[in-house]
Amino acid sequence: MGRLSSATLTLLLAGSAFPAAAQDRADDNAVTQAEDGFGFSVGRETIGIYTSSNARGFSPTAAGNVRIDGMYFDPAIALSSIINDSTSIKVGLSAQGYPFAAPSGIVDQLLRRPGDKAAASIVLNADSYSSYGLEVDGSLPVSKRLSVGYGAIVGRTAFPDGTDNFNHSQGLIVRWRPAPGVEIMPFWTLTNDYNDEAGPFYVPAGKYLPPKPPAHSFDGPQWADFRYTGTNQGLLASYAPGKTWLLRVGAFRSVFDQKKSYANLLVDLQPDGTADRLLIADPRAKNVSLSGEVRLTHSIVDGPRLHVIHLSLRERDARHQFGGSDDVDLGPTRIGVEEDSPKPNFMFGASSRDRIRQATLGVAYDGRWRDIGEISFGLSRADYRKTTWLPGVAPIVSRSRPWLYNGTAAAYLSKSVSLYAGYARGLEESGVAPPNAANRNQPLNAILTEQKDAGIRWTVTGNVKLIAGLFDLRKPYFGFDAANRYTQVGTTRSQGAEVSVSGNLTRTLNVVAGGYFLRARVTRDPTALGTIGARPVGLPGHLVNLNLNWKTPVLDGLSLDTTLLQRGKVPSTTDNLVSLPARAQLNLGGRYRFKLINRDATLRMQVTNIFDNRPFNVAGPGIYGAAAGRYLTGYLAVDV
Repeated sequence: MGRLSSATLTLLLAGSAFPAAAQDRADDNAVTQAEDGFGFSVGRETIGIYTSSNARGFSPTAAGNVRIDGMYFDPAIALSSIINDSTSIKVGLSAQGYPFAAPSGIVDQLLRRPGDKAAASIVLNADSYSSYGLEVDGSLPVSKRLSVGYGAIVGRTAFPDGTDNFNHSQGLIVRWRPAPGVEIMPFWTLTNDYNDEAGPFYVPAGKYLPPKPPAHSFDGPQWADFRYTGTNQGLLASYAPGKTWLLRVGAFRSVFDQKKSYANLLVDLQPDGTADRLLIADPRAKNVSLSGEVRLTHSIVDGPRLHVIHLSLRERDARHQFGGSDDVDLGPTRIGVEEDSPKPNFMFGASSRDRIRQATLGVAYDGRWRDIGEISFGLSRADYRKTTWLPGVAPIVSRSRPWLYNGTAAAYLSKSVSLYAGYARGLEESGVAPPNAANRNQPLNAILTEQKDAGIRWTVTGNVKLIAGLFDLRKPYFGFDAANRYTQVGTTRSQGAEVSVSGNLTRTLNVVAGGYFLRARVTRDPTALGTIGARPVGLPGHLVNLNLNWKTPVLDGLSLDTTLLQRGKVPSTTDNLVSLPARAQLNLGGRYRFKLINRDATLRMQVTNIFDNRPFNVAGPGIYGAAAGRYLTGYLAVDV
């Protein structure tokens, strides 16, 4: 290895957020583009063992570990796919090089950057649930230094529980390079959701799972519709005054305006499907988050060694509304029997509010020694203040100023094998209370978390890479108290192993495979009431995901793919007396690359859940939602 290339140096300066150029939609293929099996999505495709809401048993998004091109972002609503080119879940070795690594992993989103040439893509999609949609996005260069990206989505989305919606989104992103070393990139997106019925949640009366509802059938009241708008706007800017200095700024505003919201609960549910239907209506609630980061990075090349130093200031100002709900008991019902009661006049109470202000100042170091190894560490001081206003109660203020730190080290045993180990301590959020809690939708308290991990990376061949590791995470554990409030009832410790294999097994066969094996245990708080089982709710003991993509020799441009998912049983009640059974899922699909009027095009078809295994999802302790059975999806992408 000679002197570091300019691309490598830029990658390190940016903190592993090296942005990719805008990509033609006909090329979208998660299996061939993923770097590992931990979690990756591009366009309409998602693969991997982890997601933005679940990594190593916890939610990186709820914890506040989301990035845009590597810069800190606190979303009130998820970033739209209109400008989001791809999303990667970074854990263990894949997170090495990111300054200020987080215990719950990192969700890094790369923007769809406007190109230097005029181009556009059109995507038509549909599925057997009667969803359909149209997407248009493209780049329009204005000059050599200025280009504009645009996009729009319109369609109907049908869900496994029989509900559906009408939605449309639009967005703009501008890339301006006014001078050498300077890039300024503002963006804006708006999403509208209409006529989105409140799907049922099932709350059994005893220690058993709900009976299976009819497939893709909605029996709730038609007037109980969600209606919301969501906006994300922001600015990414960078200035490189020299080869060894880089200043990056990310500033974002995220708004989730929930105009109407309902919870449709079938409570006291019996094994024969009879229940009592409870409808909870929420007043309008608007959540707004301002967040961002300023980061100055300096590199020092010292022969075979590279030293990179980051100085960072991250801030957020988040405001949430919750409470004030009203409910109506619609009386006895049965699963599958249509509810046609007229809409009552709901009387809303006063809402509650909270405001979180947090500033985190930190310094991080990343050192790499050619053919020897690398080491990194970060030290931050967070200033966290949360003020909660409840009706008739004086403001409640909680404040914390913890020291946060992380460190990783990797040793290169050979050109193909390296060992790594790491530790991280972070201040993270805990999400919100579930829909059947007395404090429904209330943001939970921030918590201190810690993680230890270690593992190995082995380049088996030039194209096949294996990553295997062990991890140990500790966090507070939340459940229901005697007043049905969702609050901390203990501490959970997740110890496990994870593995990823990715690359080209042959010239025509790609593999992305991953798995985790988890030993999660709960230690109850002495003051907690009720029975608390040893395993946390919602976490399977293992999950394995295998994805294969084969370019067939039969027809040029035709490839076939398969996904096999297998997970262990999932505890679904706090006392562990009820669990979702283990399940396996097989998906089969294919894509055909061809020319359509001399334009690159891809026709993609996939059958999901071949054996029609219809499970439930755990929405909270003792509350369940319907999941998808077998269905067919397809899309046609054309680059124009």
